[in-house]
Amino acid sequence: MIDHAHDLASVRDATERLLTAVGKLDNASVTESSRLPGWTRGHVLAHLARNADALVNVFEGRPMYVSGEARDADIERDAPRPLDAQLADVRESAARLQDAWAVPGDWSRTVELRNGITDSASRVPFRRWVEVELHHVDLGIGYELEDLPAEFTERETEFLAARFAGHPDVPPTRLTDGTRAWSTGREASAPEVTVTGPPADLLGWLAGRREGTALSTEGGPLPSLPPL
Repeated sequence: MIDHAHDLASVRDATERLLTAVGKLDNASVTESSRLPGWTRGHVLAHLARNADALVNVFEGRPMYVSGEARDADIERDAPRPLDAQLADVRESAARLQDAWAVPGDWSRTVELRNGITDSASRVPFRRWVEVELHHVDLGIGYELEDLPAEFTERETEFLAARFAGHPDVPPTRLTDGTRAWSTGREASAPEVTVTGPPADLLGWLAGRREGTALSTEGGPLPSLPPL
């Protein structure tokens, strides 16, 4: 069962961790490259702020973004700002989102996200948690996949395994960290490939943050995953 109240608190905690870490940077550091190709740290921070506002739109019954082009233009517009402006924007947009979530409503209702994707309103706080945690890692400022909360790592691994489940280009695959196991890829009576590794490396590979060199495989090579 999704506990949206728990996830709301987790989003607040993750946002505070990110703001505290980013607050130790300087203006020059914000203009440096992040770990995401083509994006500076300013792009990542601008995206986080605009994503928060986009989720406010979702909860207030408006389209998440006016268009993909408008989304990209907003990020490009906001990326070059100095550190204090970036921090204020991330903090204030996060507060607007928390305010939108505080309005009484039906958390079991279906909401529409980007590109026509729909989901239960109760799952949206976890989606935001994912944005904050993984993009904190993407900033490349000392917060690594190994630093993510264990609960988050397990839940996001399960989510991504489910996302690739049934995908025709991914062979039937069993994922395991030695304690837990997940299935993904094409449907089959048995997996073709078993992928084993530490939780952070499994998540990093599934999320497109690591190439999977720390993972071991049985039954075949490490599968190639489609982009998220």
